[in-house]
Order: sequence, then C-alpha cells, then structure tokens
Amino acid sequence: MPHHALEIVLTRPLSLAALLRAARVLPLAANHDATRLMALVPAKTPHRAARRLRHRLGARLPIDVITTHYPDADHKVLLNVAFPPATHAVLEAAARRTQQTPERFVELALHRALAEHADQETDRLDRAVRELLAHSTPAYLLASVGHVLTRLPERPTP
Repeated sequence: MPHHALEIVLTRPLSLAALLRAARVLPLAANHDATRLMALVPAKTPHRAARRLRHRLGARLPIDVITTHYPDADHKVLLNVAFPPATHAVLEAAARRTQQTPERFVELALHRALAEHADQETDRLDRAVRELLAHSTPAYLLASVGHVLTRLPERPTP
C-alpha cells in the first residue's frame, strides 16, 4: 500500500508532552515551534490518507488543515479542512445556490482569492518599483536588484 506525505497545520503550538502522545499513535515530525507536523500515512489514495490521519489524530491534536505535501500529477494539493457544523451548513447552502459541490465551491473560492492576492502583490511591487525609479535610473535599479539577489543572507531577516 502506498504511503502519502501529509502536512498538518495546527491551530496552536503543541507542548512536547502532547506531541509525544500523538506520535505514539502515528510517527510525526514537527517544525521548530510545533505548529506544523509531517506524517507518512499508508492508504490507497491521498483522500483516504487525510481521512485516516484526521480520524486517528483529530481528537488528540488541534488540527486546522491537512494537506498533501507533494502536488499530484495535475499539480494540485489536497486540502482537508473540517469546518464547524454551522460553517459547513452555510458552505453547503452557498454551493447549492451555485449548483456546485461544496468541494468545488471552496476550490473556486480559493483560486479567486489567490488570484486576487497575486494581483494585489503585483500592484504593490509595481508601485514600489515606480517609487524607486523616481530616485534612480533603470540601470542602477536593475544592477542593485541583481546584486541583492545574488548575495546569500547570513541570517534570515525578521
């Protein structure tokens, strides 16, 4: 049976004791502040793996989201979110009004939100470059950007 790499995003950091208790049920790897975990889950499909993980660890961990760590052949990542009942009911009603499944409704909403974010980021960078060009020439700006991109930072900036 294949194993699927799943990432678990938690609503709050775990204590070491809580992480060790959960790791007795399923081997886990945690990031530095225990807000994100990785697990390898045996299952026929990524959907079943996410369901199995939520079933086994859902009562033990404050799971917010489960995602597949690697995109599938269509470059998509599985997103497994357990909504509270009231939110789920609103989501189902909205999906029904648009004649879509709740999954498709959420998928399209996420695509729209990501596209809007990308547009806003492009606009923000465009304004920043225009401001820089007001005080410099394109050649100096390009040379500076190239210089910054080729230097490796000694430590991450806060």
